[in-house]
Amino acid sequence: MNGDEVLARLAELQQGDLPTHGGRTLAYVYDSGLAEVDRVGREAVAAYAATNGLDPTAFPSTLTMENEVVGLTADLLGAPETVVGTVTSGGTESVLLAVQGARDARPDVAAPRMVLPSTVHAAFLKAAHYFGVEAVVVPVGPDHRADVAATRAAVEADPERTVLVVASAPSYAHGVVDPVTDLAAIAAEHGTRCHVDACIGGWVLPYAARLGRDVPPWTFAVPGVTSISVDLHKYAYAPKGTSVLLHRTPELRRPQFFASADWPGYTMLNTTLQSTKSGGPLAGAWAVLRTIGDEGYLELTRTLLEGVDALVAGVRAIDGLHLVAEPDSSLVTVATDGTCDVFTIADELAAAGWLAQPQLTFAGQPPTLHLSLSAATDVGAFLAALRSAVAVAVERGPVAVDPGIVEFVQALDPAALSDADFDGLLAAVGMVGGEEGPGLPERMGEINALLDVGSPRLREALLTAFLDRLARPVRTI
Repeated sequence: MNGDEVLARLAELQQGDLPTHGGRTLAYVYDSGLAEVDRVGREAVAAYAATNGLDPTAFPSTLTMENEVVGLTADLLGAPETVVGTVTSGGTESVLLAVQGARDARPDVAAPRMVLPSTVHAAFLKAAHYFGVEAVVVPVGPDHRADVAATRAAVEADPERTVLVVASAPSYAHGVVDPVTDLAAIAAEHGTRCHVDACIGGWVLPYAARLGRDVPPWTFAVPGVTSISVDLHKYAYAPKGTSVLLHRTPELRRPQFFASADWPGYTMLNTTLQSTKSGGPLAGAWAVLRTIGDEGYLELTRTLLEGVDALVAGVRAIDGLHLVAEPDSSLVTVATDGTCDVFTIADELAAAGWLAQPQLTFAGQPPTLHLSLSAATDVGAFLAALRSAVAVAVERGPVAVDPGIVEFVQALDPAALSDADFDGLLAAVGMVGGEEGPGLPERMGEINALLDVGSPRLREALLTAFLDRLARPVRTI
């Protein structure tokens, strides 16, 4: 294939993807709506695509950009002069490093543990799995914020082994900020680190406060907060994937570093989980931050939050829907009154060109619809589509799963299922198709309804089995 043919094939493949611009994909991507910002970001990524951030002495421009990006982030979060930071590949890597650093700072603890609210991002559970840190999960209150008393009890149950306390600003599932002041105080009282996961809200909440919004305290201005993670590819509207992990002092960051001279090659020295890393995402983030600027972000946040206000008012005006929580930032979570279901609503929205993310039943809470707005989202158009989707869902009624199937699914032990069992289950819910291999139907309502009655472990097992069947090599191109 020549170059033009390759690019044409890429364009053809991309036709099946969700749109990354226009504000209609209310998860995964974030759109400023500014064409010039997108152009500058793309060209910066391309200019640095072959650059390797592994060695800043070879590519000193990457060090300059990283220090400037970290400095801009530190200024935004009111960080002290002692703060240091690292640009990572995304929120998950920032979280992994925060947990790994907390663990490795305490080599005296043989079995470290960290205390997490049940609404914390799953990346922390991934970190627990990877690094052998026990995840002590505590409940949240009726407002979906971390329970302070439960957190204190969990820390005091074994303070010597507790290396980290975590808070969200805001939590992904419900869009509310945890009581960071109280949680950080508990951590400080016991000499424990406190990490604030502001990956999705860190570039919105400071500007929201400047616009006069009521924002709970969560930054380095809160005593006891030792580290904060903020994603730039979310509401800083930078190309994917960049995140910033800030530590209050260099001493707190130092355990994050990895060095090894115990081999015949170059001395390996890494600030992140990656060794080789393209300078492209960093350059794209640096370019976008410089292009939009402080006042630009203030106006983008104003537009974004006015959209949130309009969406909240619109949801309240639709019979059958209600807000799960009053949003503190740009995330809005919606539930139904039982006359319809969120899975059908999501299908109808998808048919109208909108992605809304269903969230399954958890800890006795019903399924919900998650909406991450962008500055580019046309809220009026979305509300019109939402009203139509709800009307269809009410007319059809909630997706019904046969009681016998529910009983069968709930009795399954995921650990005891064979590949043949998984193939049967996947076929039963329409997630595997004939000779063409695995595939998804156009509508997901019935599949989500069946997944919803399964345990979290069964959901994990089924979706892992499905992904395993999707991720197979194509031997002839």
